[in-house]
Amino acid sequence: MKRALGPALKILALRMPAFTIPALAIPALLFAGTMRAADAPVVVTSIKPIHSLVSAIMQGVGEPELIVDGAASPHTYNLKPSNARALQEAKVIFWVGPGLEAFLEKPLQALGRNASIAELDNAPGLVKLPFREGGAFEPHDDAPEHESASGQHDHADAAHDADPGHASDHDHDHGAFDTHLWLDPMNAKAMAAMITTTLVAADPANALTYQGNAKALDDRLDALDTEIKGIVAPVKGKPFIVFHDAYQYFEHRYGIRVAGSITVSPETIPGAERVSEIHRKVGELGATCVFAEPQFEPRLVNVVIEGTRAKSGVLDPEAATLKAGSDLYFTLMRGIADSMKDCLSSA
Repeated sequence: MKRALGPALKILALRMPAFTIPALAIPALLFAGTMRAADAPVVVTSIKPIHSLVSAIMQGVGEPELIVDGAASPHTYNLKPSNARALQEAKVIFWVGPGLEAFLEKPLQALGRNASIAELDNAPGLVKLPFREGGAFEPHDDAPEHESASGQHDHADAAHDADPGHASDHDHDHGAFDTHLWLDPMNAKAMAAMITTTLVAADPANALTYQGNAKALDDRLDALDTEIKGIVAPVKGKPFIVFHDAYQYFEHRYGIRVAGSITVSPETIPGAERVSEIHRKVGELGATCVFAEPQFEPRLVNVVIEGTRAKSGVLDPEAATLKAGSDLYFTLMRGIADSMKDCLSSA
């Protein structure tokens, strides 16, 4: 019996590596993957466009958490208990600033004490445009321009905050500038640079990954800028009305003609007099399109265009209808450009 079993055991021993080594290796690989995930810093972002930029830079390291998800708006958002826990656990927090996410200002002071907090409206090289107080504004076609360091033409009323040490200050006047900063890809590049610097400082072990991803993101943003210029070029001269004044950066970057807004602030419901004023303006200017936004009642737009030749469209400046992720920013910007072109071309 011993002689008979000997060869069989030898054959079994020869076969064991073929099926037992992979089985043993699987738990080890899973453990290694778990260790890499555990090493990733806990990063929290405020809104979808910022989450998209941070996600692109963190690819291969981890996934940032998002506070204002779904179709919610930072203008009216209420912090959830899960959001509060995320802020407490965060190592890094990214937000635009109190002018946009006012709901976050006090929670960050109370819950974000152990985190590095990056206020992206202070990113070096960022172009800021003054907040327009009136809704029925005229286009700025004759405004003087100056050449920026990057070779691009910026309107003379743009304010540049290029002091890296200013990132922790809160001495600016809330609302003194339009906070929809991401609607210019060059501003997105400036914010991405600050995001990268912040992540590298907080997590130097992954610095090379962050920096490599940031370079790839910069190249994509340059290509996106060129693409959008081509999309909107045929309709640049056609005036249109928007639901609220959120598109200044897109307007200035691409030379389009926003003739006015139905309401200055999305939290403010316009009265009958305001709606009548915009209705008259649509007729006087020959505005070809009036754009609503997904999270707001479209009935107001229908009232504004009633009896005129204008058509209606939808713009989504805060990505309310888009799924969060690293590609969201590009989908968002292309969507705005395509919506403008489609509505204005057919009007």
